[in-house]
Amino acid sequence: MTDVKQTRRSFLNYVLGGGALATLGAIVYPAFRFITPPPSGEANVSQLKLPFKRAEIEADPQQAKTFKFGRALGIIVVSESGELKAMSATCTHLDCTVQHRRDLGIMWCACHNGRYDLDGKNISGPPPRPLDKYVVNEVGEDIFVSREGV
Repeated sequence: MTDVKQTRRSFLNYVLGGGALATLGAIVYPAFRFITPPPSGEANVSQLKLPFKRAEIEADPQQAKTFKFGRALGIIVVSESGELKAMSATCTHLDCTVQHRRDLGIMWCACHNGRYDLDGKNISGPPPRPLDKYVVNEVGEDIFVSREGV
């Protein structure tokens, strides 16, 4: 058998190598944790009770209010006929936020002048597809919004 004799030099090589490895880990681990997104705490929402009433929407000068629908942003508007219509407030072109232009009777994206009708259908500009529509149900004074087809 070979006689394993540890010298001071080999011991110092192990200690310095371990220190260098620990230093590298102390730099790489926080950088890795910073880059990776945290786990999402939000559930996939299929129906939502809005935190405001019809009177609050009608009192707004644009007769529209935005709301969070899970991770997405939604918008609810009062049409000329008094019907509540809800849809995604995220433009299908570059994910900008759309606004209700009551003076023009449309949903408008300021980023590239994308226009949608009040049913969410794209009518001009660069948006490639319509906005996602939500179903609106009024129960008393409460307003419930759900995904279409759910």
